[in-house]
This record gives sequence, C-alpha cells and structure tokens, in this order.
Amino acid sequence: MRRSRTNRWKTWTIALAVAGSGMLTLAAGDNYFEISKNLEIFTELYKELNIYYVEDTKPGALMKTGIDAMLNSLDPYTNYIPESDIEEYRFQTTGQYGGIGALIKKKGDGVVISEPYEGFPAARSGIWAGDMILEVDGQDVQGMNTDEVSKLLKGQAGSTVRIVLQRTGGQPVEKALTREEIKIPDVPYKGIVDEDHHVGYLKLNSFTQTASYEVRNALKDLKDKGAEKVILDLRGNGGGLLREAVNIVNLFVSKNQLVVETKGRIAEWDKSYRTLSEPYDAAIPLVLLVDGGSASASEIVSGSLQDLDRAVIIGERTYGKGLVQQTRDLFYNAKLKVTVAKYYIPSGRCIQKLDYAHRDSTGHAIEVSDSLITEFHTKNGRPVYDGRGILPDVKVDEPELPKVVGALYAEDVFFDFATNYHMTHDSIGPPEKFQITDALYDQFAAFARTHKFDYETSSMHAFNDLVASAKKERYYAHAETAFETLRKELEPDAAEEMQLFRKDIAEVLRNEIVSRYDLQTGRARAALSDDDYVRKALDILNSGTYAGILDGTVH
Repeated sequence: MRRSRTNRWKTWTIALAVAGSGMLTLAAGDNYFEISKNLEIFTELYKELNIYYVEDTKPGALMKTGIDAMLNSLDPYTNYIPESDIEEYRFQTTGQYGGIGALIKKKGDGVVISEPYEGFPAARSGIWAGDMILEVDGQDVQGMNTDEVSKLLKGQAGSTVRIVLQRTGGQPVEKALTREEIKIPDVPYKGIVDEDHHVGYLKLNSFTQTASYEVRNALKDLKDKGAEKVILDLRGNGGGLLREAVNIVNLFVSKNQLVVETKGRIAEWDKSYRTLSEPYDAAIPLVLLVDGGSASASEIVSGSLQDLDRAVIIGERTYGKGLVQQTRDLFYNAKLKVTVAKYYIPSGRCIQKLDYAHRDSTGHAIEVSDSLITEFHTKNGRPVYDGRGILPDVKVDEPELPKVVGALYAEDVFFDFATNYHMTHDSIGPPEKFQITDALYDQFAAFARTHKFDYETSSMHAFNDLVASAKKERYYAHAETAFETLRKELEPDAAEEMQLFRKDIAEVLRNEIVSRYDLQTGRARAALSDDDYVRKALDILNSGTYAGILDGTVH
C-alpha cells in the first residue's frame, strides 16, 4: 500500500529530529534516509505485532526489550533508563536515597537485614544483620523479592515506616523508624595504619558528587593525626563522575595540569579537563592500590597520577574502561546513558581494553590486538602502555579465592554462623585484634557440615571436559581406570578443603563476625591488619624505594 505524503513527512520529521539531536556533524542524505526507512519499518512492525500476535504483548515491556537489545549490540555502558528506574540512577550518581540505612538480602522465602549502615536509623534502633523482615507498614513481605521490599522501606526523608522483625529464636518485634536522607559515604574508612612511620590510609569506594570533598576531608583528618605518607585504596571502585576524578587528582598536583582529554565522534565531546585549584598537598608520598575491579574514574585517577609520576601504583592490572558516558533526557522522564567519547590520560594513552566495534564469532567484543598496543611515556620517561588498563608499578599477585569459600558464602554459611555468634557473645574487643582461634574454627567447620554446599573447581570442570572428549573419540574405555583414579584425586572434598584453605576461610569468617559488632568500620580495620596490598605499600613507602620507582631507577 502506498504511504500517504502526510505520513511520509511525519516520519522524515522524526528522522531529522533524531539525526539532529546532538549529532550535528552527521552527513546528510544517506544517513537521513536510513534513519527514516528503518523508523518506518520499526513502527509498522511494532504496530502489526501488537495487533496480530497470538498473546497479549504488553507494549511497554516489548518496546523495552527491543531498546535493550539494540543498545546491548553497542557496549554494556549505553543504557536506557525508564522513569521507573530513575531513583536507582540518581542513587548511583549521588549515593543518596530516603530510607532506613540497611542492606537487605533474600533468604529462603523471606528477606533479612544483611548489614545496617553505621550512624543511620536501622543501626541506631538496634536492628542487627540476620533479622528477618516480616512486615513493612502492615504489609506482609513473605515471598517478596528484595526489590519489592526495598521500595517499601524507602521513602521521603522524615516520614515514618513501621517494620516488624524477628530475630532467630525470638518473638516478632515492631519498630517505628523515621526515614532519613541516606548518603552512602564515598570514603567509608580512614585511619593511621603505621604509627611508627606516620602512614595514613583511606578507602574510596565510589565517585559520586561528594567524592573529592570526602577525600579532602579524610586527608585533612589523617594529616591532623600525624600522617606524613598516604595510601589511597581504589580496589573494587568501578568509577563514577569524571569531574570528581579530576578534582581528586587536583588534591595532589598543581593547578592547570592536564588530567584527562575526551575525544568523541562529534566535536562537542572533544574536551580537556585540567586541575582548577591549588593542590591540597603536592608533595606528600602517595601510593594507590588498584585491582581488576578498579575501573573508569578509578583508572583516570590512578593512570594520570602514574603518568605524572606523582604516585606509585600497587596491585593488579585494572579493568580497562576508557569510555565516557553522558545522560540525555528522553520523553516521559526517561533517560539514555550513552557512550559519547573515549578518554586519554596525560601521556596520551587510552586504556580501553575491549573493542566493541569488532566482535568474535560468539558475538563478544574482542580485546585490542597486541599489534596495536602502543608505548607511551610518563613525565619522567618511564614506559607505559595503552589498551590494557593501568599496569601497576608494583604487582601484587593475589591468589584466586578457593571455590569452597565461594560455596560457603553463597549458601550463607558465614552469614548464619556470624549471626549465631553475635547472639551469644556480647563483645569481641578491638576489631583488628580479633582472631579466629583453633577452637572457633572447629566450631565453624562443624557448623558448615550441617549445611549442603556444592561447588565445582576449575580443575574438575576441565576434567569433565576431558572425559567427554575421550568418550567422543573412544579413548575413555581404554583408560577408564586412570580416569577414575584422577577423578578421585580432583573431586573436591569439602572437609579436606576446609583445612587446606583454612587461612582464606578464617579471613572471611573474621570479617563477617567483626562486622556484626563494629559494622563497616570494624570490617575495614580487621581486613587491613592482614592485607598483602597494604603490607607492600608500607614496604615501598618505608624502604626508600618510593622515589626510585617514580624516577625510573628502581624497577
């Protein structure tokens, strides 16, 4: 059927609007025609589906599925944010929400408090990790998922929420809590980790709108307590606001220093970000801790300070996210978070690891080819490389967590044991001094044996693949005895592995128990007392090799 001139004009108008919105340098002609043609096809297809499909299609859900699939073909950071998810998006950028200040988790058919936040209503009212939530404002939450319960608990700051909770072995108790504006701190912990050598430590968990303010305050507090050297921990920090990354670098480097440049497909996104203020302390010895979970803004901070030879970077190679996103407003209060540029740190390198424009036969983005990796140089002439994240100056090899630990964690064995321990022990003393004794570990091992937790090691997975291949190629029958002998050796034995990996298990258990008494601060203090990264940082700061690493004389 021939399309009317009016409909054709409407479609062209939409296409031109789409093409013109923030894409001023698009070539005319073919691009407009392709947009127009495909919008017409999509509109017609969507209409036909909703009219003729055999079942109800739920148009909103159908459209979101289509949008998500389209964006997933680009990169994982370009996302559609419907109006229903805007509050979650705001929380990610500000760290703020109205609520009681507690993490929750699913447990069986119910939902329990997994960790109250220090200083907020849940913790102040005496709510503990492990308390089961039965009702919220008179509504039975049995069978609800965590998202549903979370929405009931959140609300306008100053409003009251009534919660019925039950502690193991106790009677239901109702608590009336006044919701507050909950701001998850970007810096959850700071402290002196070496009194003799005056070394301060601060943990940065995120880059929300208050990150640089909190880091500056933490630095001031540490220096007031005598810190003359600083460890900044960016492990597991997945990033956030680019400007906050620049502001944090500015705390340690001089005014008007280039920190990062962004380059996009259109000129609007070609920008340079420089430090705007005088530094807080441009001379204090500084070590940054990073790992594979340090990404985006964390890599801007660590990479630029490395390029400027302002800090020694310790740990594991970072994630490798050199892409910049911006949000665009859509109709009906929705938003599009879209990748608009790549960023380049002072040496000129981009640390983006995955090439989303090229994919393998399975559809996965490929890593930047080794042949395309380029050498750059820091301010002092040290070689650094693009395309692979930030390679630390000093590597710390942290062994992979044993599978038995993951299984114990997944089945809540650590969580349940710590909950029971908390109910029978009034105090544990200073968190950093609390240890898992032989007797306590034996209690935990006995407790674990009452739980079913299954897991498969990488070795066992590879063995099963080998058996399958041997059977397919008809070698298995010939070597069946050898295969079964090897299976017995490789098959995980939980009791045996709980002794083999006792150190790893005891460390997780200690942190879980400590958090019951001293919450996030206690967990941090306990973990730092036995942290290989921190030990290495102290060695570098206190041994005289710090300056040599930065000037390239120590490798």
